[in-house]
Amino acid sequence: MTSRPRLLLPAAFITSLGNNIQLLGAALLLVRAQGSMLDVGWLFIAVAVPQAVLSPYFGRLADRFDRRRLWIICDLMSAAAALALPVGLALGVSHQPLVYATNFALAVIAAQFTPASAALTRERVPTTQLRRFNAHYEIALQGGMLLSAAVGGIALQYFGPKPLFTFNALTFALSAVLVFAVGTRSRTVELPQETTRAARPTAARVIPLALLFGQGLVVVTVFNALLPVLLIGEWHRGPAVLGVVDALGGAGFLLAAAVYRRSAARLGDLKLAVGGFVVCTALFALQPLFGLPVLMMLVPLGAFLFGQARIATRSLLMTSVDESRVGHAFGLANGYGLAATIVVMLIASVVTGHSDTRYGFATVAAISLLAAGLAAAWISTISRRTASNHHGARPVLRSPGGAI
Repeated sequence: MTSRPRLLLPAAFITSLGNNIQLLGAALLLVRAQGSMLDVGWLFIAVAVPQAVLSPYFGRLADRFDRRRLWIICDLMSAAAALALPVGLALGVSHQPLVYATNFALAVIAAQFTPASAALTRERVPTTQLRRFNAHYEIALQGGMLLSAAVGGIALQYFGPKPLFTFNALTFALSAVLVFAVGTRSRTVELPQETTRAARPTAARVIPLALLFGQGLVVVTVFNALLPVLLIGEWHRGPAVLGVVDALGGAGFLLAAAVYRRSAARLGDLKLAVGGFVVCTALFALQPLFGLPVLMMLVPLGAFLFGQARIATRSLLMTSVDESRVGHAFGLANGYGLAATIVVMLIASVVTGHSDTRYGFATVAAISLLAAGLAAAWISTISRRTASNHHGARPVLRSPGGAI
């Protein structure tokens, strides 16, 4: 792999950093303006709903148009939307409508960015190097998310919202510069004839992998909502403890990305994806049962397993359809993941409100286990049918490098 596709990694990091700084800063701005938790909740819904609705359609657009150009357009539009917030604040516009409007616009743009970035990765990175690249890509995304809390919180406290959101707009502009520097497409991906025919995407082949990939978004989002309630609300720990647990989870995920290639080479992406999600789900249900010391051991272990499953599923989804349909596949996965997150979040909130977080964690674990089991059974059925139809041809659901 040449150095030019690697520019997608810092671009992904910067975009992730910018998106999460924007969301965190906007939430804190609402709270400072005497907004309630309901106001913050509506902010997250305003971010999730347009992506859930538009991602499948925008995924098709990512397969029709130049993916590099779409990524650059998304970054430039995000920079403009992010810059509208400090400009509006300087002009005295009311905080609430301004925050909702700018974050809604960014969410619509993100619905296009997710499938376009995945499709551009598949287009530019050779199949044999996708495992390594996807591991680094997830490190970039998670690193941006982890750093956003520190950068956003410190900058908002010491410099105020206007410099923070102005800096945020510049991060999107820098990402656009990096993607522009990747250059035009210099290679053509051609799969072997029998693989191309077997891997031709259909709804039956894409949906179970999209279900598995989207379930990862559900787990991590609802976990991040339940954890503060458990630590601060029920166990009466301080924000510092929450920060330590979050850091342990981040460390577990980064370690997972570091060892993913070896695990995938030994087990295959499909086993790693399904097995990782199943075991992670079991740990998810156990986390609130035995106190803080056990929680601090289970969180990094669960993040380690989740991270490997997440990267393996990304690799499977990226290589199990033709390159020309990768955007559609990731659009479906992102749309399902965000829609399911809203539903599961509401269910977990109701269950937790009528009991405590132990039952909220258990409910999410049960839903996740059902989703992972359904996806695994679906994938297994498709693989058996494909093997019988093609008389010994290689399985459809292939991993980068051929392992399954």
